[in-house]
Amino acid sequence: MIRPIVTSPLMLRMPSVDATPDDASIGQDLLDTLVAHAHECVGMAANMIGQRKRVIVVQDGPRARLMYNPVIVDHANEYQTEEGCLSLSGTRPTVRWRRIRVSYLDENFAPRTETFTGYTAQIIQHEIDHCNGILI
Repeated sequence: MIRPIVTSPLMLRMPSVDATPDDASIGQDLLDTLVAHAHECVGMAANMIGQRKRVIVVQDGPRARLMYNPVIVDHANEYQTEEGCLSLSGTRPTVRWRRIRVSYLDENFAPRTETFTGYTAQIIQHEIDHCNGILI
């Protein structure tokens, strides 16, 4: 189901809690909402649709990747960039890593650990920040 986008910084700054298999519908709602905003958005976190759960979805090439409870376990090559956010107006400077290693549960709640680079890594970092209540 496509959900409305939360724009309240107060709500977005509240850290999320771990997701469980009972939260699978949140993942589907995130996927649906990302598709609806594909013209202006490449990633979303559950708090952006009003759910304080550690769930993100990231456009990774032609597919959207769903991640439950993502955690960055390693990173390298810091750089400065500027980002926008569907929940906030304008762009802001931020620091990101060019390479990250992420542990997460996939759409079937199976454990995964993968390395991401470039723009995909940047999107994942932005969405994990959302889960941690950090806004750009």
